[in-house]
Amino acid sequence: MHDPVPRLPSLLEAVLSVGTDLELRATLQHIVDAAAELTDARYAALDMTDPARDGLKEIRTAERPDLAGPPRPPEPPDLSEPSEPSELVVPIHVDDEVFGDLRLTGKRDAPFTDEDEQLVRVLATQAGIAIGNARLYETARQRERWIEGAAAVTTALLSGESAADALMTVAERARRLAKAEAGVILRPTEDGGMEVVTASTLDDPSDIVGAMIEPGSPVLEQLLGGEAVFIDDSATDPRMTTHVRHRFGPSMMLPLQAGGRLIGTLALPRRRGGRPYTAVERLLATQFASQAALALVHAEAQHSRERLAVYEDRDRIARDLHDLVVQRLFATGMMLESTHRRSAGADDHAHAILGRAVDELQSTVQEVRTAIFALQQPPADAPTTFRGKVLREAAAAAVVLGFQPSTRFTGAVENLLVEPVAGRLLTALRRALAAASRRAGVSRVEITVDATAPLPDGRPGVRLTVFDDGDTGNGRAEGGGSGTTVTWRSPL
Repeated sequence: MHDPVPRLPSLLEAVLSVGTDLELRATLQHIVDAAAELTDARYAALDMTDPARDGLKEIRTAERPDLAGPPRPPEPPDLSEPSEPSELVVPIHVDDEVFGDLRLTGKRDAPFTDEDEQLVRVLATQAGIAIGNARLYETARQRERWIEGAAAVTTALLSGESAADALMTVAERARRLAKAEAGVILRPTEDGGMEVVTASTLDDPSDIVGAMIEPGSPVLEQLLGGEAVFIDDSATDPRMTTHVRHRFGPSMMLPLQAGGRLIGTLALPRRRGGRPYTAVERLLATQFASQAALALVHAEAQHSRERLAVYEDRDRIARDLHDLVVQRLFATGMMLESTHRRSAGADDHAHAILGRAVDELQSTVQEVRTAIFALQQPPADAPTTFRGKVLREAAAAAVVLGFQPSTRFTGAVENLLVEPVAGRLLTALRRALAAASRRAGVSRVEITVDATAPLPDGRPGVRLTVFDDGDTGNGRAEGGGSGTTVTWRSPL
């Protein structure tokens, strides 16, 4: 057996080199390269016992061109004499577990010796310590990234984003942290399935959004129960049933759950053939999903509080308008109407002026009452009352017109107008407003819904009138004024 002391400087240099980098892949490469250099091996490789744990595959050294000739194939052993090995395999232990085997072949001009094995075993001991340190460092870095990502998501969600933007923020941040092909949010459907409502991808996500996990899918019970699901290959796993599963490989499906409430599922699929998720990545992603769900719930609660404050303000304004403005206008109108009656026959000019003033005041009262009703409607919700639906059509037209049409209601429209009459009236209103928006010079639009207007044959009816002062081409409108008046009638 040769004395290893003369090669001690090389060993010390190799031992020092394996601890110079804290990144795990780089550390493993240093170990393989140092072993090859130390033993004059042409090839060196590190075969890991559980490569999925660290998300790595076999680490090899590059072919060393200074060692000429290919490795010699092993010759039949000579049983008459002890033989020295042509391949050297030394295990590397990390925390009392076998991390993998350091395998060397192709030693120049001679088989491996006992001295080579001693040197590599010393190197393997130091390598185990370096790998343990690199693992700790890598775990700390990953944890730091995921914590920073969760904090960024919380900050973004509490800054007042809409519900759709909030979900996209979670999906986008999680995709980047997990180095996934896509970040996908699924939400439960009314029929008991789950649907993709948000997707963040580097490509067009349109074919992913809307993908369904139909009721009865094997994975659905776990997802709706708030369980995390880890998949090795989405394309071949029989539990996956979506039409886009063939595009993806390893995947995590994590519950977005807070306070016993399931908001949905965060799915993070990697590309087909991609690196499997490690145990650390699974743990950190699960913790991220829990934090994101909590942030979503808090953001929703904050948004609800802000909406409630808006509703309370609007309700207060509506009460003030009704209690102060409308009552005063109504009282003033009654005084003017009384004066108008007494002035009949005394002064025709003054009588006519008072009559117009009474009419204008009544119109103003109607418009203020309409404004009060609009204030009492939730601004972000689709209105459910007939008045609310008419006001919604007027608001939609205002976007095109550049101003808000005035709207008046006469009669008990909520009680008298039911389907299908209400639906046909709204369709007629929509068409009339669209026609008005296309006319030049429109600066005023008036909408009137009168549920007290009988039909010509005497039957109870409803009349919709939409007037605009735009250019008609002939300058005259129904009633003799300039502009256009569209009238629609229907029996009740």
